[in-house]
Amino acid sequence: MKLVTFDDGRVGKVVGDLVVELDVPNMRRYFELEGQVEPTGREVPLADVRLRAPIVPKKFFHTAGNFREHHEESKNVNWSHPVLPWIVFFQNVDAIIGPDDPIVYPEPLTKELDYELELAVVIGKKGKFFSPEEAEDYIAGYVVFNDITARDIQREEMKSGVFCLSKSIDTFCPLGPWIVTPDEVGDPADLNMSLRVNGESRQESHTGNMSVTVAEILSHYSPMGYNPGDIVSTGTVSGVAGFSDDPFSLYLKPGDVVEAEIEKVGTLRNPVIGWDERPEAQGSAPATGATA
Repeated sequence: MKLVTFDDGRVGKVVGDLVVELDVPNMRRYFELEGQVEPTGREVPLADVRLRAPIVPKKFFHTAGNFREHHEESKNVNWSHPVLPWIVFFQNVDAIIGPDDPIVYPEPLTKELDYELELAVVIGKKGKFFSPEEAEDYIAGYVVFNDITARDIQREEMKSGVFCLSKSIDTFCPLGPWIVTPDEVGDPADLNMSLRVNGESRQESHTGNMSVTVAEILSHYSPMGYNPGDIVSTGTVSGVAGFSDDPFSLYLKPGDVVEAEIEKVGTLRNPVIGWDERPEAQGSAPATGATA
């Protein structure tokens, strides 16, 4: 099943080419109710709705270093710290945007805007201190995440060994286009991954290349406690601009269109716009992702 947030924050499920509206105020509440939600009786064509970020979680566990290939490519630029498993911080949920929402290039802050394709896991129930063998019981779905990163800011942050601002600036957290339930995805370690910029392939990999499993990731961070609707990202693959031989030819710029795709989960598309093009600069309210 594909779960969506659409138009002004309505929640629905995709059935064929229709969106069946569900009687629940937001997606987080859907998971709090364990999906025991009735349809409202309203159905609309999927082609006619405006998809939003499918969920704004209470907590977004941003993990990194789980693909060894990303660590290996970091050596190409003598990165300051190893990119190994068990890197984690909390993402700024206010930075979440949905499909087709613009990524704003914050030109006063960075000249090195990068992309990072990731599989993210949606937690389905409250829990803590569970084993990898128990982790599957906590998975409610999967969603595509594009971890937008300001590499120049990140390098400065990592002089102290930590980073957050470089990945948490407004619009730096594209998420979508929907949440796909585990029955449709199957084995999360058997999914092709690809990211394109203006149709050109930049990242190509497979979740089977992860050096730890999704279950191990979920278990490892469970002592912090999960709530229904929380999100756990699982790290990016090789092919990022910042670790390439010629990063400035690959960094994102206004006018680019990024497509992040994961087999069976979906394709998340976002344009990049300039600082002066952002809605606030045009005198209108900014686009919203989803209600909390």
